[in-house]
Amino acid sequence: MKTLFLPLDERPCNAWFPKMLENDNLQLITPDSSILGDKKKPGDTAQIASFLKEHCRECDNAVIAVDTLLYGGLIPSRLHHTSAEVLLERLKTLKDIRNLNPKLKLYTFQCIMRCPSYNSGEEEPDYYEDYGLSIFRSEYLRDKKEREGLSEAEQAELESLKVPKEITEDYAGRRNINLAMNLQILKLLMEGVIDFHVIPQDDSSPFGYTAIDQKKVLNYLHENHLETRTMVYPGADEVGMSLITRAWNEYQGRKPEIYPYYASVLGPTIIPLYEDRPMYESLKAHIMVTGAKLCRNAEDADYILAINCPGKVMMESFAKQKDVSYSSFRHLPTFVSMIEEDIEEGRKVIVCDSAFANGGDLELIRFLDEKGLLDRIYAYAGWNTNCNTLGTVLSVGQISDTIPVENIIYRIIEDVFYQADVRLKVIENDLVEMGLGYYDFKDRQDEVEQRIGAYLLERYNTLSISRKYPIAKIHVTMPWRRMFEIGMQIDWA
Repeated sequence: MKTLFLPLDERPCNAWFPKMLENDNLQLITPDSSILGDKKKPGDTAQIASFLKEHCRECDNAVIAVDTLLYGGLIPSRLHHTSAEVLLERLKTLKDIRNLNPKLKLYTFQCIMRCPSYNSGEEEPDYYEDYGLSIFRSEYLRDKKEREGLSEAEQAELESLKVPKEITEDYAGRRNINLAMNLQILKLLMEGVIDFHVIPQDDSSPFGYTAIDQKKVLNYLHENHLETRTMVYPGADEVGMSLITRAWNEYQGRKPEIYPYYASVLGPTIIPLYEDRPMYESLKAHIMVTGAKLCRNAEDADYILAINCPGKVMMESFAKQKDVSYSSFRHLPTFVSMIEEDIEEGRKVIVCDSAFANGGDLELIRFLDEKGLLDRIYAYAGWNTNCNTLGTVLSVGQISDTIPVENIIYRIIEDVFYQADVRLKVIENDLVEMGLGYYDFKDRQDEVEQRIGAYLLERYNTLSISRKYPIAKIHVTMPWRRMFEIGMQIDWA
């Protein structure tokens, strides 16, 4: 199967992780990084359109991030001043590639523009540094006032919030244009130009800008009976992989059955950090979007999905003291024993590590390593949000014909050792020592990357699996010049 793939942006999670799905029967045709963006700098939309039209004839299907097609990437979608007329012209590219290859199956995804509830201009317009929280709260309270009413304290807060008119007009105007594009893509779905569409929610709130926009999009879906061809759920950076997996399953004419179980009795009901619904509800969506289905018993399942979850409440992976419910409301040794039993009985086990936000569970990895199971599972992920992890691990597990040991090791090093351990140590120690900051490496980024690579190799070498799969060196890159994410290249010994 040959898939034309346009990622959401140039970060490893969007551009590199999907390439790790490739095998002898799956090839991704992707644009050169030179035409993609660089954080706030948009990609070259004209060259992106040309790339899609040039290669669509040779492909069986296409997975396209519409935010990249229209705006040049995810962050540029929040910053642009492009007119609706120009964006509609760019959107015609989807019709063009459909006409150039009528047999092409076309899978797309597009975010509803987020509205963060904090002051930071790092991924938003520069004025968000000073007015971000006020932008969020003012529209949140206005929306709540209209729908439910406000308390005296909330009304007083609303009256106290001051955002310059020109800033409100710029922000609201961009949202209106982006919302119009969200609805235009659904028209293409109705016309049969697009086969399947995903609307990921990377920011959710019960009131305010995103809630208003989401309601309008959902109403349009319901009015036009598009619910079976469109899915709306929490996530973003994993959707490219999820849709590649759907394309793979549909191309193969397969619909794998997946049986899940959780590490704790409350796991299915826990609402993860940065998400708006219980874990089990997100699970349903993420299994379905890949073209698979839930299985009611382990015996009939093609895959076992072992979900490591909190006992009662979710914390950040780098928290220096875990909530007691991670032990009292969860029994990790039993969970690991269940994984071991399934593997011994010949089942393909996928491990979704969603016990923490923004990093994997060090204790789980230690237990799996001690039992010699890390190279016997079919996939592992434990990064960022619960839904980021779900989408990634379900994709790797379903597409792998054999156990992708190198992929699993990569994910352990990045998701667990970097996100849950090394990242915080570097922030608190090395950056302080070097006089650097989270977003400011000055002229010493290479040195920071080298230090991180050395620390990660040191951590990996503490595992028993390192003796079976030795690593000579880990090369680290920081594409957005910040500590949040890394890219890696591993030199195997």
